[in-house]
Amino acid sequence: MTREPNTRLADLFALAGWSKGELARLVNRQAAVMGHPQLATDTSRVRRWIDTGESPRDPVPRVLAALFTERLGRVVTIEDLGFGRRGRAGKGQSQDGLPWPPERTAAVLTEFTGMDLMLNRRGLVGAGVALTAGSAISGAMHDWLHSDPVLASDAPHVDNPLRALGAHAEPAGLDRYEAAPVGSQEIDALERSVEVFRIWDASRGGGLQRKAVVGQLNEVGGMLSYHHPDHLQRRLWGVAANLACLAGWMSHDVGLEPTAQKYFLIAAHAAREGGDRPRAGEALSRAARQMVHLDRPDDALHLMRLAKSGSGEEALPRTRAMFCTIEAWALAAMGKGQAMRRTLGEAEDLFVSDRDDVPPPDWMQMFDEADLHGMQALAYRTLAEHDPSAAPIAQRHAKQAIALRQGTNRQRSMNFDYISMASACFIGNDPEQADTFARLALNSIGEISSHRTWDRLREMYRLTGQYSGYGRMKDVREEIGQALAKAPAGKKRAVRTV
Repeated sequence: MTREPNTRLADLFALAGWSKGELARLVNRQAAVMGHPQLATDTSRVRRWIDTGESPRDPVPRVLAALFTERLGRVVTIEDLGFGRRGRAGKGQSQDGLPWPPERTAAVLTEFTGMDLMLNRRGLVGAGVALTAGSAISGAMHDWLHSDPVLASDAPHVDNPLRALGAHAEPAGLDRYEAAPVGSQEIDALERSVEVFRIWDASRGGGLQRKAVVGQLNEVGGMLSYHHPDHLQRRLWGVAANLACLAGWMSHDVGLEPTAQKYFLIAAHAAREGGDRPRAGEALSRAARQMVHLDRPDDALHLMRLAKSGSGEEALPRTRAMFCTIEAWALAAMGKGQAMRRTLGEAEDLFVSDRDDVPPPDWMQMFDEADLHGMQALAYRTLAEHDPSAAPIAQRHAKQAIALRQGTNRQRSMNFDYISMASACFIGNDPEQADTFARLALNSIGEISSHRTWDRLREMYRLTGQYSGYGRMKDVREEIGQALAKAPAGKKRAVRTV
């Protein structure tokens, strides 16, 4: 007992709207369902959890996580409730539980994916929690990411939460994955599955395969609880990092923003445990892109500084070029044109300096010349909101990106390029060309399960307002408005009016 209130539990308790007596009864009922009929919780005990910070014994934290997850319609983990793992908070750990000690990563991964799958299975959606600020993440993770990674397999096994909890380690409401050794052939198959998921995501968007990726990641978390030889354990951590990053990207694509951020952080932890600091940096750069999309460019810059410095000298020039394009997009959103241009120039120099003498990692293969131009188009189109003279440059890069993507299976990225091109034309007072590319975007947006495309289409629609009296543009404006009225439920974000 700490004699200090558990503010995390108190906040979630207030959101849930239960009385203390109701929560006590629900805990007893849920515990019986989970195989613990002997549990007897009362109102006074719930009060002590909240008011004095008393930590209940297992299985109560897991029971509470399941109850809050179902009540709030989003993943709530044991750490979210303010309960540590038997004093293993880890030296130097932040209040938000970042970074996790090495032995915690597999347990966090397994628990979080299990809860996410439970939400999917019961038809629950939503993300009623704020994103962690980029400055908080970078402050907590800076020293950890810059230090030498240690494989979780090297950690003392008595400290592994999955082993310590034994048969009771399963995520609440789900069957436990039976940990067993895997060999190189099984890991080969897992690595191939990542490629299949990645290609599907680029083609069709994140909505259709997200659950499959989360399920695969949950199984890999179970595999990581078994002690494998170091070379296999490293590869498993790599698979976990790739799947977590993809799960995060797909979650972001469908608007599950706090869930996406959690997966990006899991990916960074998994990559570092596997000894791949550039991969950890790339995962953080995804979180930065998410922040720019959500109009939080200052948070994105905090994350990009950590991603760039934490990746170390092992990061290839092409990887560093990609980092620069994301940083440039954040600078453009802040109206910092000179800094944006300087950063994009650095990106171009790095990209052409990559002589391909070292094969790029699989997670970098999607960033090619088309993506370089696509990100430049997006940055200049974003800057054009502050400086309209940037619009023609955005158009030039968008045209190059579109030409390079012809014949590829990158429909989502192509749609983004269409929208960047049309938006830049609207800003640049070229409504005829804008009409052409706006219609191209409209013709294919329904084939892609990506809410982000609807967000950008909505931003483009705002730009058509100045042409509402223009005959041809009036028609396309009406068509965009009709399409937006059919946008996926839950993703009708407010459009900026200035």
